[in-house]
Amino acid sequence: MSNYPLSYKLSWLPRFLKPSLAGDANGFAPAAGTPMDPPPKQMVRLAFVGDISAVANRSAPDCDPAIRALLGSADLVIGNCESPIMDKPSAVLGTKLGTHHAMSERFLVEALAAVGIGREKLVLSLANNHVFDQGVAGFDATLATLKQLDIRTIGPAATGPVERFAVGPLALGFAAFTLWRNADESLFAGRVSMEGDPARWPREASAGIDLLCAVPHWDWEFRHFPRAGTRALARRLAGHGVGLIAGHHAHVLQPVQRIGEAIVAYGLGDFLGTAFARQPWPGRIGGIFIVDVSAEADTRGAVAAYRLYPFVRLRAGDHERLATMEGVGVR
Repeated sequence: MSNYPLSYKLSWLPRFLKPSLAGDANGFAPAAGTPMDPPPKQMVRLAFVGDISAVANRSAPDCDPAIRALLGSADLVIGNCESPIMDKPSAVLGTKLGTHHAMSERFLVEALAAVGIGREKLVLSLANNHVFDQGVAGFDATLATLKQLDIRTIGPAATGPVERFAVGPLALGFAAFTLWRNADESLFAGRVSMEGDPARWPREASAGIDLLCAVPHWDWEFRHFPRAGTRALARRLAGHGVGLIAGHHAHVLQPVQRIGEAIVAYGLGDFLGTAFARQPWPGRIGGIFIVDVSAEADTRGAVAAYRLYPFVRLRAGDHERLATMEGVGVR
């Protein structure tokens, strides 16, 4: 069984049709900032994108060249793999209706090529509520396919709460976890990280890491402002040494906040549509969170600059077109 409260379930459709602006709007930061001025001479660039799914796409998306260039400028791209990867879904009816997610290997490969993300630069989180939409077999197939494609993953419980990656001269740690699940807890236990309390992460897991990043699947869907509990968890993560947080699950853009030296992007929306093909606004607006990290000896691992770049997903036949806000006349 899922772990959604009844009030959450009852509010899903109204909030999908009209995302909520309710909540505490105080204490947030500008969508762009330069904590280090002047910028360091040597930096590593990270690009965080939102949820990736094939629900709203039957073929690879079209992509504005400016978005391709932005993603191509990153040394590492981190996203959330919202759909199990398998060619023959087991939940046939649910997959057709869009309640159960699935995408083929071919779709993923063609979509990555279309948006200009090299597989060697990609890291995908599997810590989300849809990861068992096609059962344990779908989860196992996803792991096998991503390994075959040489795409790195974060979030499987077997690899521990913090994954370490070398990016240029830096050692970066990523802690991906989900607070939500669409299936029984027994499926997630031992397979996908649900440990959102940094006090329970082994201390040695972050030893020698220049910057510890969290990639949580948290908060309630279709709310533009994070709930008080989500903001409290962000403060707890920051208090335990997490310097960068990029969240998923809300399916709409949420604001950025600075907590001491830590930078938090609460929700990046969808990168490729996870809901119905004719999704209403503003669920079509997503964000690409660009973060430049210092690789200088005296500021190693510190965030030098960040910017949340909004974009919009438009319909183009059987797939989506990713466009800049300027490209659709929004400034």
